[in-house]
Amino acid sequence: MKSTRDRLKAVSLACIAGGVIFLSSGAAAQTGREQPDRLDVETLRVGPSFYMLAGAGGNIGVQIGADGVVLVDAGTEQASGRVLAAIQKLTNQPIRYILDTSADADLVGGNGSLAKAGRSIYATSPEPLGGEFGRDFTNNYAATILAPQSLLLQVSAPTGKVSSLPNGSWPTETFGEKRKFIYFNHEGIEIFRQPAAHSDADSIVFFRGSDVIVTGDIVDATRFPVIELEQGGSIDGEIAALNHIVELSVRPIPFVYEEGGTYIIPGHGRIYQQADVVEYRDMIVIVRDIIEYMIKKGMTLEQIEAASPAKPYERQYGSSSGPWTTNDFVEAVYKSLTKKR
Repeated sequence: MKSTRDRLKAVSLACIAGGVIFLSSGAAAQTGREQPDRLDVETLRVGPSFYMLAGAGGNIGVQIGADGVVLVDAGTEQASGRVLAAIQKLTNQPIRYILDTSADADLVGGNGSLAKAGRSIYATSPEPLGGEFGRDFTNNYAATILAPQSLLLQVSAPTGKVSSLPNGSWPTETFGEKRKFIYFNHEGIEIFRQPAAHSDADSIVFFRGSDVIVTGDIVDATRFPVIELEQGGSIDGEIAALNHIVELSVRPIPFVYEEGGTYIIPGHGRIYQQADVVEYRDMIVIVRDIIEYMIKKGMTLEQIEAASPAKPYERQYGSSSGPWTTNDFVEAVYKSLTKKR
């Protein structure tokens, strides 16, 4: 039987291959990447009651227990049928919660379909609670879609613009505080808002018993992080979010050569551990500091791009084409740093 480490490597390769396909298929809504329907959803067991689904647009965290199923993110709408089939192979329990980490279409597009396939916690007994009010409040007793209030503001287009999601996929429960928690399947689940990181609607989800953190697109193992300046993102907020992930996670010390420690599920790509996030964070800090130094020297954006400040990391994270290139990242860092002056 393969070890957990061997299975992690296998799924990591599948994720990376999928990421190449995503980048070649063009841009989806916002910064998302469409997922070809011909690909299967890959299932990886991360812990005794925790799984990761890959190949549905963005990675999906799945916690399973007697209370039902908790999903972190929902993938694309096109992949929702395959996601549901993958979950049903793991358990016959209904989906109870979908926890959104960002407003990107490849993470929240499947919200509506998967919520309708689930069942609200208010309808766990033979007689659902709340009567007609309870039914309306829960979208006809669909699973709860929980997210920061800022995420709802993004997807619902309150300024009169066209919404990026149908209203059946909008969050049905929101929060404005920095930390939200639920206790489900005998496990504490903490949701931390990370304002002004990838965007102003980001959060990370920490499963305390499983020792798993799901980061959404704050961590993207396939490319430089996308900083959505027009949606309130910033390079310093991105670094602060990565620092928080590092602080929450642990390495298997003193037995550093054994499997263990916190598993970290990024928005795309392979599963990380704390050391991987530290390396990812340090890479971003180095590029940020180089660009900041160039700005202080009076260099223009064009001059900074020509100097290739992210060149040491381009082979692993960069791209010269597609929806998010190396120059897109450099420009976002430059604008983020000059905006605060």
